Amino acid sequence: MRAVIYDRFGELPELRDVPDPAPPDGGVVVAVRATGLCRSDWHGWRGHDTDIRLPHVPGHEFAGEIAAVGAGVRDWRVGDRVTAPFVCACGSCPACLAGDQQVCHRQEQPGFTYWGSFADLVVVPHAQTNLVRLDDRVGYAAAATLGCRFATAFRAVVAQGRARPGEWVAVHGCGGVGLSAVMIAVAAGARVVAVDVSAEALALARRFGAEATVDAATPPAPAIRELTGGGAHLSLDALGSQATLTASVEGLRRRGRHVQVGLLPAATGRPTVPMELVVAHELEILGSHGMAAHAYRQLLPLVGTGALRPAELITGELALAGAPAALAAMDRPGPAGIQVIVP
Repeated sequence: MRAVIYDRFGELPELRDVPDPAPPDGGVVVAVRATGLCRSDWHGWRGHDTDIRLPHVPGHEFAGEIAAVGAGVRDWRVGDRVTAPFVCACGSCPACLAGDQQVCHRQEQPGFTYWGSFADLVVVPHAQTNLVRLDDRVGYAAAATLGCRFATAFRAVVAQGRARPGEWVAVHGCGGVGLSAVMIAVAAGARVVAVDVSAEALALARRFGAEATVDAATPPAPAIRELTGGGAHLSLDALGSQATLTASVEGLRRRGRHVQVGLLPAATGRPTVPMELVVAHELEILGSHGMAAHAYRQLLPLVGTGALRPAELITGELALAGAPAALAAMDRPGPAGIQVIVP
């Protein structure tokens, strides 16, 4: 198969022919029809993830068709249309048995702990736990966003953030995750303030229903508190930086909820949190890490009916040969929306 592969962190990847993977016992091989270009892949390529072993193939949000089935797999067959969460859970640890597969003790992650989906084929272990069936109403490009960014935003807004109709939700960082969060929060009946430095990203946020936008070129918390009459009820850091984390907490009203969605790898330096506000205002600080496969039963009907429209977040498609340069270009701000690789 063809795969985008790098031998050293930060060195431009190459498109090469490599051996096809075999399905593990209990797992499958998926023929990749679309895969997202995500900032998490950039973090891995830059060496911020300690789980990666070189040489390596990135890519962790994908959709496609089952190409091969391993021993012991039930209910899945070659040709089934599928996606999978980027956290591939074991299905048997204490977290999995509690239904919390997104924080599995023995999780595997395509594009991080093993070779990922910037390739013609990718493995999904523990198929019974991790595969998500797609119906024909969801195209492959849109379904690829469900493996990470859209599903991650859905759980962050709905489950962890507990967004309620009429509440103010501030979204800091309007990349793929942030724009997904805007769309999902609006669908939940919330009033959204979108925050970013990019006029293009803020224009997309308004298109997806944001009631107000704030340019983050200057500290945004005062503007958020004024727009919302005292601060957001729920605020998400959808980028992952010291600046966006601080702004998200500072823009909350008393007893507000901050959800950290954007990655803050320890390798880049651990951030500080304004704990004086957390204590004095009784704020909640929550993390959100993907979404378990069983929780897609709540998300997919909303996509199928058009209540949620991840396809509208896609602003560009590229071939597999263009992925190395596109990944390296994430060192600097890029185009707004989600870029999808179509092998």
